Amino acid sequence: MLKRIKKIIDAILPPRCLMCGGIVNSDNSLCNECFSKVNFVSRPYCKHCGVPFAKSVSDGEALCIHCLNPKNNDKFRLLRFAVEYDEFSKKAILDFKFLDHVENRKLLTNWLNMAGNDIFDSGVDLIIPVPLHFTRLVKRKYNQSAILAKELSKIRNISVDYKSLKRKRMTIPQVLCSGKERLKNVKNAFEVVNAENIKGKRIVLIDDVYTTGATLRECALVLLKSGAKSVDALTIARVC
Repeated sequence: MLKRIKKIIDAILPPRCLMCGGIVNSDNSLCNECFSKVNFVSRPYCKHCGVPFAKSVSDGEALCIHCLNPKNNDKFRLLRFAVEYDEFSKKAILDFKFLDHVENRKLLTNWLNMAGNDIFDSGVDLIIPVPLHFTRLVKRKYNQSAILAKELSKIRNISVDYKSLKRKRMTIPQVLCSGKERLKNVKNAFEVVNAENIKGKRIVLIDDVYTTGATLRECALVLLKSGAKSVDALTIARVC
């Protein structure tokens, strides 16, 4: 009965591409033309940070120049992202983040799920979204990272912890800061309030975009200090 009702609804109001509005075959998807514009990250890439290599590199265990330097210890076990942050992916992400296009969540979560295979294959006990300060949460109405974490939890059947990691002070939006300013901006901005929920857990942090990684690194630092066994970072996009 439900399938029949769905067919009737789709005949009257057919599913639309989330980007251009064209008619598509299924909900929460892109048309072929829009899909072709997505720059997905695929192998070969750095086995640690996920930065793509030139196609001529065939070694799946290779590290990029940054990760080869032992001084660049970023606290993460693995970092992964689904797409390159370009004009096309930027629109999908910013519409979801700032313009109440929460219907984009399933598409973006599917991208996250695909990109996170290496992380989940390595073992994950807990999903944690990067938290917003409560004043920004009230203004924005929702935390986009928390929505993504919830959807990913359903797919992977892994619990989400929304409460143990908190942003304890208001920070300037990172987009307004330079590289060094970003580090200073989020320094000591996070805290763990339920360390017993973190201790010994393999955690994956969820966020929308990785730029310099300052926010995610600061989150990872406090989680590891609170006893987390490992911390991974998984984002929709990365500024390459």
